Amino acid sequence: MVEPVSAKAAEEEPEPSKEDDLAGPASAGEAPERSDVSDATTRLPAVDASEPSEAGGLASRPPVGEDHDATKRSAAEPADTETGETEPPRQRKQKKPRSFWKELPILIVIALVLAFLIQQFLARVYMIPSGSMEETLHGCPGCTPDRILVDKITYDFTDPEPGDVVVFRGPQAWIENDVAPVESGNAVARFFQSIGSVFGLAPPDERDFVKRIIATGGQKVECCDAQNRVLVDGKPLDEPYIHWEGRQTQDEFGPVTVPQGSVWVMGDNRNNSADSRVQGGGGERGAVPVENIVGKARFIVLPPSRWGVVSDHNPQAATANAMSAPAWQQGVPLGVGVLAAWPTMWAGRRLGAAVRGTVRRGR
Repeated sequence: MVEPVSAKAAEEEPEPSKEDDLAGPASAGEAPERSDVSDATTRLPAVDASEPSEAGGLASRPPVGEDHDATKRSAAEPADTETGETEPPRQRKQKKPRSFWKELPILIVIALVLAFLIQQFLARVYMIPSGSMEETLHGCPGCTPDRILVDKITYDFTDPEPGDVVVFRGPQAWIENDVAPVESGNAVARFFQSIGSVFGLAPPDERDFVKRIIATGGQKVECCDAQNRVLVDGKPLDEPYIHWEGRQTQDEFGPVTVPQGSVWVMGDNRNNSADSRVQGGGGERGAVPVENIVGKARFIVLPPSRWGVVSDHNPQAATANAMSAPAWQQGVPLGVGVLAAWPTMWAGRRLGAAVRGTVRRGR
């Protein structure tokens, strides 16, 4: 006997799901199609909706496509090492230039290195230790001596000429009877003395001399004629630079034929100069080999009251002044160099910044 279904049981009977309503009954002979929603549900792991997020709300997982795109973007954008945040490349802040006080030690070191290289290979500052070249060059014990800039490359292209004021290393005949200079026993003092000699702030540790060339190799030099003038190859010299201390007469010497490859030098302070007339006993031993010449004195650089060009009047040619440029014109290259220093430094900075930018972009 079939019992009727009670009303309570009918109420508890489950209702068809929404998925069933959406899918509908399968047609005869066709397999039911899988729902995209149910397929995605089975592939994705379940998300606990009750888990709180960092913001305090419920955590939610972004769709698959959005999560993948966000991962690619975070990998492409540079991350800030301190905060861990990413920022677009265009919004990255440029590094601030270093302050002047941080760059000052670097500039000092660079300046010292450049000065050392220049003085070793191009030009060097020398201090005048004595008064043998008065009044062209001033120097005396206890006073403020002149500092001169000596051109070290001129004689790589030309030969020494009469009238040139030159700095040279004393040949063996000049120093064989001299007492060797006493060096300080303090290593620190010796170091600073060597540094000072390089920059012309202290006497050099080598036996250097400064004199004026009177005659060159092969010429015959002697003194004096009836007017107390030096003769070269029988012709009197025109020497307006001579400085007299006390008597205005020169001691006689010669004649001496200057050896080839050597020069005959004398001081402008004619009666207070130990030069080719007496060094090495005089004669040919007093001549200075050209290879011993360090360079030609060009300018007096210190003290400021003595600034000027060192005279190179040729005593053997009366027309020498007419052939050479005036003294102020000889200083034109130095003036141009001073004026061009700032634009050159500015262009160097611009070029350095461009190179650094190119290297940074290449990385």
